[in-house]
Amino acid sequence: MEPALSNAANDYWAFWAADARRIGCELYARLAEEIGHDENLKGLAARSRKGQPHANMLLGAVHFLLLRGVDHPLKRFYRSVGGEARVEDEDPLPAFRDFIERNRTALTHLIETRVTNTNEVGRSAILHAGFRALAEWAPPPLHLVEIGPSAGLNLIWDSYGVRYAREGKVVAGIETDSELVLDCELRGGRAPPTGPTPAVARRVGLEINPVGLDSRDDRDWLRALVWANDPSRMKNLATALGMLDRKRPKIRVGDALALLPDAFAEAPRDETLCVYHTIAVYQFSRPEKQALDDILTVVGLRRPVFRLGLEYEGADCALHLVRYFDGTCDERALAVSHPHGRWLEWRA
Repeated sequence: MEPALSNAANDYWAFWAADARRIGCELYARLAEEIGHDENLKGLAARSRKGQPHANMLLGAVHFLLLRGVDHPLKRFYRSVGGEARVEDEDPLPAFRDFIERNRTALTHLIETRVTNTNEVGRSAILHAGFRALAEWAPPPLHLVEIGPSAGLNLIWDSYGVRYAREGKVVAGIETDSELVLDCELRGGRAPPTGPTPAVARRVGLEINPVGLDSRDDRDWLRALVWANDPSRMKNLATALGMLDRKRPKIRVGDALALLPDAFAEAPRDETLCVYHTIAVYQFSRPEKQALDDILTVVGLRRPVFRLGLEYEGADCALHLVRYFDGTCDERALAVSHPHGRWLEWRA
């Protein structure tokens, strides 16, 4: 028997559907709405490991099987596997329900064993601006520690170029000769800093569930977590993975809070120490978030340490830069952005 779910679960699915629609994926919005009214489907999603977002896990598992070649009429709605059917013209729900029932065992295994370690390379367009703001506050070179890097794509943020556009016209470019150039639309009247890319002396990621770049399953799971109707994200992921294969930044496996002290201790005094994260700390419990803040406060008693975070704040994501030093905490709200880096509104 599937576990009974509360009204809070219904609210979760309604919120997730609205968010998917706002971000631009009508297929996932429609599917999430239906799941929210179906105890059987919600129960399947609820088999996720503790702390894992149910919608991402169920929809990611379905996408994984389609990417791996499972043949079913549902694939007609998934552009990532060549589908062209539109939910505005045809209801995907009958095919979705049939796919679930026919592949329930495989889906259950994926949902129970995998985690949501999305590695959205588009967020590096936002990091470019954030690290430039840090360089204006404290001199490079930077000693970077990323919390929750997944495969490590945003550990090499400075390997990608960026084109910032306003109303469809490119107004600024950064490293536009890069193998991967990210497109980001500017909103509002202000512009992000676009000076020279700050030098990075060292970088390391701390990840409790790392992606094995040599594992086909892990790579396909990364692809499956990309929304099925966004071919540009899929293309950027493929290019970034190719670049990552050549660079392979250092990623240490384990709990970030336990690993942070050693990672900080390795930073020479002449390097600006910064911990950063992109839509990762939302999975921390309240005590874990407090523990992270406490660790940074203690380190800041000995030397300045910065924290650059891109996390959900209401409907959009917010980019904040915080300096911990000598018992004080100085925070700057830099920007709000699309969670996948499609647009940026600079506010600093």
